Amino acid sequence: MPNKILAELTKLRSGRLYETGFLLPHCPQAVYALRLSPTSRVVLILLVATVSLSSGCGRTNAAPAVPSPEVEVAKVVQEDVPIVSEWVATLDGYVNAQIQAQVAGYVVAQNYKEGSLVRKGQILFQIDPRPFQALLDQANAQLAQTQAQLGKTEMDVGRDTPLARERAIAQSQLDNDIQANHAAKAAVKAAEAQVEEARLNLDFTAVKSLVDGIAGIAQVQIGNLVNPTTVLTSVSQMDPIKVYFSISEQEYLHFAERINAQTQKEIPTGGPSFDLILADGSTYPYKGIGLLTNRQVDTTTGSIQLVCSFPNPHNILRPGQFGRLRAAAEVRRGALLVPQKAVSELQGSYQLAVVGSDNRVSIRPVTVGERVGEDWIIESGVKPSELVIVEGLQKVQSGSTVKIKQLESAKGE
Repeated sequence: MPNKILAELTKLRSGRLYETGFLLPHCPQAVYALRLSPTSRVVLILLVATVSLSSGCGRTNAAPAVPSPEVEVAKVVQEDVPIVSEWVATLDGYVNAQIQAQVAGYVVAQNYKEGSLVRKGQILFQIDPRPFQALLDQANAQLAQTQAQLGKTEMDVGRDTPLARERAIAQSQLDNDIQANHAAKAAVKAAEAQVEEARLNLDFTAVKSLVDGIAGIAQVQIGNLVNPTTVLTSVSQMDPIKVYFSISEQEYLHFAERINAQTQKEIPTGGPSFDLILADGSTYPYKGIGLLTNRQVDTTTGSIQLVCSFPNPHNILRPGQFGRLRAAAEVRRGALLVPQKAVSELQGSYQLAVVGSDNRVSIRPVTVGERVGEDWIIESGVKPSELVIVEGLQKVQSGSTVKIKQLESAKGE
């Protein structure tokens, strides 16, 4: 083609117009140049030749077709799904016993190691017992006196009874003997009570643990004067241990029937098991069970407190710890699941890009439910086994055709 154009231009320059049959229909601009001056004609002819060589005198090729974008899709899965909920929890001892003195006196000994495991009945502190031993001795002496008086009155009654029957003495004398005997018996009982009180006070000088558990730091030191209002330490029973958490009033109403069905049981059964997530992110190896529900809704927060218990054989859990409780409170039957990354959010509404059997994309608004792991429950907008785009959403629009690159399951199988 370039050789033919050059030949035609040569003919034009030589004035042989009748031989320009090729150039006229293909490049009329070149023929028009004949009306110009010789210099202008040469410039124009060279320009036309250059344009013709590069573009074929105005002819263009059609643009290549844009290939369909490749996308990854997942199938909408329908199955029964446990709905897992999570709450902030605080831990406390199953029993928290404040150890207080029951008598006044000076602390003379501490018989336990702070922070250690103690047993019920183990002596924790010793209060000076000497004043109470003296009171016990005094009470025993008083008891002996009353018992002696009781013996005398019994002998008087025994001696005067036959004499009164024979009318050897007045009946009034026997009556006085009998009343004195009754008074002596009462005095003996009073003295016995004083002895028992003195013995109890002496026993109270040895301050003992009321439960098995971990004993806290001592609040008094040896030599301190204590009285019955003084807290010496605390002992917490921690196996099992209680875990407290709160749910909203709406959640309570949703589960109220199930919660109240367990109220009268000593040990609730049939409820969900609980997992405890500790502060370091680890999951406690033992499962917990629901224990009780508080009697009222907190008017300041609109929530109600629940309690569950966890085995704690190694005393890893301690009162005052924080954690997160997790439980599958209910099971959603026949839920539709899609990966969370397939769902697009726009101004509070949610969309899915669904690929039809003809590989054409349909952008649909959907209603979403709870998140389950890496998936999302779809309440409405899709059907089971439909394909939704999980990768490449930014490359598609409604009505466009796509090429499926990979098929994944909504559960990642």
